[in-house]
Amino acid sequence: MEKIRVYFLCTGNSCRSQIADGFLKELGGERYEVESAGLEAHGLNPRAIQVMTEAGIDISGHTSNVIDPAILNRTDYVITLCGHADEHCPVIQNPNVIKQHWGFEDPAQATGTEEEIMAQFRSVRDAIKARIQQFIKLEHEAQE
Repeated sequence: MEKIRVYFLCTGNSCRSQIADGFLKELGGERYEVESAGLEAHGLNPRAIQVMTEAGIDISGHTSNVIDPAILNRTDYVITLCGHADEHCPVIQNPNVIKQHWGFEDPAQATGTEEEIMAQFRSVRDAIKARIQQFIKLEHEAQE
Protein backbone atom coordinates (compact mmCIF):
# COMPACT_ATOMS: atom_id res chain seq x y z
CA MET A 1 0.00 0.00 0.00
CA GLU A 2 1.29 3.45 -0.91
CA LYS A 3 2.00 5.74 2.03
CA ILE A 4 -0.23 8.74 2.65
CA ARG A 5 1.96 11.85 2.65
CA VAL A 6 1.04 14.59 5.12
CA TYR A 7 2.72 17.98 5.47
CA PHE A 8 1.85 19.97 8.62
CA LEU A 9 2.42 23.72 8.40
CA CYS A 10 2.54 26.44 11.03
CA THR A 11 4.13 29.85 11.33
CA GLY A 12 7.42 28.86 12.98
CA ASN A 13 7.42 25.04 12.91
CA SER A 14 8.28 25.10 16.61
CA CYS A 15 5.19 23.82 18.40
CA ARG A 16 1.78 22.92 16.92
CA SER A 17 3.07 21.45 13.65
CA GLN A 18 5.75 19.55 15.58
CA ILE A 19 3.13 18.11 17.96
CA ALA A 20 0.92 17.06 15.03
CA ASP A 21 3.95 15.55 13.26
CA GLY A 22 4.86 13.54 16.37
CA PHE A 23 1.33 12.25 16.95
CA LEU A 24 0.70 11.20 13.34
CA LYS A 25 4.04 9.38 13.15
CA GLU A 26 3.25 7.59 16.42
CA LEU A 27 -0.46 6.87 15.92
CA GLY A 28 -0.51 6.46 12.14
CA GLY A 29 2.50 4.20 12.00
CA GLU A 30 3.93 3.00 8.71
CA ARG A 31 0.85 4.12 6.75
CA TYR A 32 1.96 7.74 6.75
CA GLU A 33 4.93 9.73 5.56
CA VAL A 34 4.88 12.81 7.77
CA GLU A 35 6.78 16.09 7.60
CA SER A 36 6.28 19.51 9.07
CA ALA A 37 7.49 22.99 8.28
CA GLY A 38 6.83 26.65 8.87
CA LEU A 39 6.73 29.94 7.06
CA GLU A 40 9.86 30.54 9.14
CA ALA A 41 11.99 28.19 11.25
CA HIS A 42 11.91 29.24 14.91
CA GLY A 43 13.54 26.13 16.37
CA LEU A 44 11.86 23.51 18.53
CA ASN A 45 9.91 24.88 21.50
CA PRO A 46 11.23 23.21 24.71
CA ARG A 47 7.72 23.13 26.22
CA ALA A 48 6.41 21.29 23.14
CA ILE A 49 9.16 18.70 23.64
CA GLN A 50 8.21 18.44 27.34
CA VAL A 51 4.45 17.93 26.81
CA MET A 52 5.07 15.37 24.08
CA THR A 53 7.50 13.51 26.35
CA GLU A 54 4.70 13.45 28.96
CA ALA A 55 2.51 11.81 26.26
CA GLY A 56 5.21 9.20 25.61
CA ILE A 57 6.46 10.65 22.31
CA ASP A 58 9.99 11.97 21.82
CA ILE A 59 10.15 14.86 19.34
CA SER A 60 13.47 16.18 20.64
CA GLY A 61 15.23 15.01 17.47
CA HIS A 62 12.88 16.92 15.17
CA THR A 63 14.18 19.93 13.27
CA SER A 64 12.42 23.20 12.57
CA ASN A 65 12.17 23.62 8.80
CA VAL A 66 10.97 26.20 6.30
CA ILE A 67 8.29 25.13 3.80
CA ASP A 68 9.79 23.27 0.84
CA PRO A 69 7.73 23.86 -2.37
CA ALA A 70 8.80 20.45 -3.73
CA ILE A 71 7.39 18.65 -0.67
CA LEU A 72 4.33 20.92 -0.71
CA ASN A 73 3.44 19.83 -4.23
CA ARG A 74 4.13 16.08 -3.88
CA THR A 75 2.18 15.49 -0.68
CA ASP A 76 -1.36 14.14 -0.34
CA TYR A 77 -2.45 16.48 2.45
CA VAL A 78 -1.26 19.94 3.45
CA ILE A 79 -2.64 20.73 6.89
CA THR A 80 -2.22 24.19 8.38
CA LEU A 81 -2.46 24.47 12.16
CA CYS A 82 -2.64 28.24 12.56
CA GLY A 83 -4.47 31.02 10.77
CA HIS A 84 -1.28 32.80 9.77
CA ALA A 85 0.07 29.72 7.98
CA ASP A 86 -3.34 29.13 6.39
CA GLU A 87 -3.46 32.68 5.03
CA HIS A 88 0.19 32.76 3.92
CA CYS A 89 0.66 29.19 2.68
CA PRO A 90 2.48 29.19 -0.65
CA VAL A 91 0.36 28.39 -3.68
CA ILE A 92 0.04 24.65 -4.14
CA GLN A 93 0.58 23.90 -7.83
CA ASN A 94 -0.59 20.26 -7.68
CA PRO A 95 -4.41 20.09 -7.94
CA ASN A 96 -4.40 16.65 -6.28
CA VAL A 97 -3.11 17.99 -2.95
CA ILE A 98 -5.87 18.22 -0.35
CA LYS A 99 -5.46 21.32 1.84
CA GLN A 100 -7.09 21.37 5.26
CA HIS A 101 -6.99 23.95 8.03
CA TRP A 102 -7.08 22.86 11.65
CA GLY A 103 -6.88 26.01 13.75
CA PHE A 104 -5.37 25.73 17.21
CA GLU A 105 -4.41 28.47 19.67
CA ASP A 106 -0.67 29.08 19.89
CA PRO A 107 0.44 27.82 23.32
CA ALA A 108 3.74 29.66 22.85
CA GLN A 109 1.73 32.87 23.25
CA ALA A 110 0.30 31.74 26.61
CA THR A 111 0.96 33.98 29.59
CA GLY A 112 0.79 33.50 33.33
CA THR A 113 2.65 31.24 35.68
CA GLU A 114 4.73 28.37 34.36
CA GLU A 115 1.94 26.05 35.51
CA GLU A 116 -0.68 28.04 33.55
CA ILE A 117 1.50 28.12 30.43
CA MET A 118 2.12 24.37 30.63
CA ALA A 119 -1.63 23.79 31.08
CA GLN A 120 -2.18 25.65 27.79
CA PHE A 121 0.48 23.52 26.06
CA ARG A 122 -1.17 20.34 27.37
CA SER A 123 -4.61 21.52 26.27
CA VAL A 124 -3.41 22.23 22.71
CA ARG A 125 -1.46 18.95 22.65
CA ASP A 126 -4.57 16.99 23.63
CA ALA A 127 -6.74 18.83 21.07
CA ILE A 128 -4.21 18.08 18.32
CA LYS A 129 -4.06 14.42 19.37
CA ALA A 130 -7.87 14.15 19.17
CA ARG A 131 -7.85 15.75 15.71
CA ILE A 132 -5.08 13.37 14.54
CA GLN A 133 -7.08 10.38 15.79
CA GLN A 134 -10.15 11.65 13.89
CA PHE A 135 -8.03 12.17 10.73
CA ILE A 136 -6.64 8.61 10.91
CA LYS A 137 -10.14 7.16 11.43
CA LEU A 138 -11.62 9.09 8.48
CA GLU A 139 -8.66 8.26 6.25
CA HIS A 140 -8.93 4.58 7.20
CA GLU A 141 -12.67 4.55 6.42
CA ALA A 142 -12.02 6.21 3.05
CA GLN A 143 -9.53 3.46 2.13
CA GLU A 144 -11.99 0.64 2.85
